[in-house]
Amino acid sequence: MAERMLKFVGTPQAMPDKRPAAERRRDFDEIYQSYAQQKAAEQASRCSQCGVPFCQIHCPLHNNIPDWLKLTAEGRLDEAYELSSATNNFPEICGRICPQDRLCEGNCVIEKGFESVTIGSVEKYITDTAWQRGWVKPIQPRRERTECVGIVGAGPAGLAAAEQLRRKGYQVAIYDRYDRVGGLLIYGIPNFKLEKEIVQRREKLLRDSKVTFHLNCEVGRDVKLEELRARHGAVLIATGVYKARDIAAPGVGLAGIAPALDYLTASNRQGLGDTVPDFESGLLNAAGKDVVVIGGGDTAMDCVRTAVRQGAKSVKCLYRRDRANMPGSQREVKHAEEEGVEFVWLAAPQAFLGKDKVSHVRTVRIHLGMPDASGRQTPQEIPNSHVNIEADLVLMALGFDPEDLPAAMGAPDLGVTGWNTLKIDWKSMMTSLDGVFAAGDIVRGASLVVWAVRDGRDAAERIHTYLAGKALAAQRIAAE
Repeated sequence: MAERMLKFVGTPQAMPDKRPAAERRRDFDEIYQSYAQQKAAEQASRCSQCGVPFCQIHCPLHNNIPDWLKLTAEGRLDEAYELSSATNNFPEICGRICPQDRLCEGNCVIEKGFESVTIGSVEKYITDTAWQRGWVKPIQPRRERTECVGIVGAGPAGLAAAEQLRRKGYQVAIYDRYDRVGGLLIYGIPNFKLEKEIVQRREKLLRDSKVTFHLNCEVGRDVKLEELRARHGAVLIATGVYKARDIAAPGVGLAGIAPALDYLTASNRQGLGDTVPDFESGLLNAAGKDVVVIGGGDTAMDCVRTAVRQGAKSVKCLYRRDRANMPGSQREVKHAEEEGVEFVWLAAPQAFLGKDKVSHVRTVRIHLGMPDASGRQTPQEIPNSHVNIEADLVLMALGFDPEDLPAAMGAPDLGVTGWNTLKIDWKSMMTSLDGVFAAGDIVRGASLVVWAVRDGRDAAERIHTYLAGKALAAQRIAAE
C-alpha cells in the first residue's frame, strides 16, 4: 500500500480540467472534462487511508471511499465500480452534484495543509468508465417474487428504492405526475451540472430491469392512493417537495417575479426540445435582462449560472447573510463568480418596485447579530441603508415546502408533522397508513440528492421486512 497510496505529500491536488469561464458561459455543457485513467489513479493515490475515514463518516451513504480510491490507484476499476455501486445507486450523479466541499472532501483528513482528495471527480470517473465498458447491467434477481410495490415519485428516492427492491425480486411500478423520469434531476438541475443523458440512461437501465413506469399520472387526480394500496402489497411515497416559499413584501405580485423552480424547469424543458411558451415569450428567459436572484442555496446558484448562459445583461445574487454563512456549495459560488455573477452579501429585499412590471428591488443592508436557537447569527436590518437594484427578472430561490399531500391524494388519514412533511415511524419508515411508507424530502424536508438516495435505500429494506413478514404470517395461517 505504501507504494500505491499516501502520496498526498508529494502529489498536489488536481481537479479535472475546467473549461474557461468565457467558453462555458456560452453553452450548457458540463464545465469539467473527464479524468484520464492515469490522472484518476494519481489523484486516488493521494488518499491517506486513515484508520477513521471522516470522508466515509460524513457521507450520508457511508460510501466505502478509501477502499475504492485504493482500487482506482491500483488500476482495478472494475472492482472499484462494484464497491462504489454497492452503497450508492447513482455514483456518477452524486459525483457530479453532491456538495463534496461540505461532505466527503470537506472532511478529508489531509484537507488541512495538503488539500483534499478529489473524491467526487474520481467517483464520477469510476462509474462513467463502467458505463463506457459495459459493466453496468440490468438487474436480474436470483428469484422473482409475486409481491408488487407501488412507488409514488420518480425522483432519486423513488428510483433508488425501485432498484433495491428489484434486486430482491419484487415487481415495481413507479407513478409520477411529470412526463419524464428523474424529478428534480431532470427539471431542477441544469445541464452544466448534470447532463440529462446521465439520468436517462439510468431510466433505461431500470426499464430493462423490468421496472414499470406510469408517467403523467398524478396520485389523487388520475389514481387514488387507496387504489394503489389495493393494487400493491406496499406503497412508497417519495414525491419530494416542490411548493416554493414566498416572501411577504410590497410588489411581490408584479410581473417579472417568478419562483426559481419554474424558471429552471422552463430552461431544462427548452433544452430538452419541448415547446415552452413562457420561455419563448421571454417571461422565463433571462436574455438581455438585469436578473436578481434572491437566496443563497444551491438552487440560487443554478439560477444565476443559468441566467448567465441565457445571455442576461447582468446577474446579481442577493443574500441576507455573508459568504461564510450561506447554505450553498462554496465551489458553486466560485464557479458563478468566474462566470460573471455579482454577489450582494448581507442584503435583503424589502419591496419590489415597478408599475406593471418589476423594475427595481428595494434592498436593505443586514448586520449579523447574536446566534439564534439553531446557532446561526440572526440577520438584523441596518436603518437607513436602502439601495434600489435594477431588475427586469427576479427569481425567488428561498427553498421549498411540502404540498398538502393528504388533501392532494384524497387520504385525510395520512399523518403529517407540524412542518407538513409526512409523519413516519423512523424505525419502520411507515406512515400512519398500514403498508404505506415514505422517504426522501417529503419526510425530511428539502435536502440533498444523496440523502434522498439514502432514504430510498433504507425504505426498500423496511418494505422488504414488512412484505416478508406478511408472507411468513400467511404461510403460518395456511399451515394451521
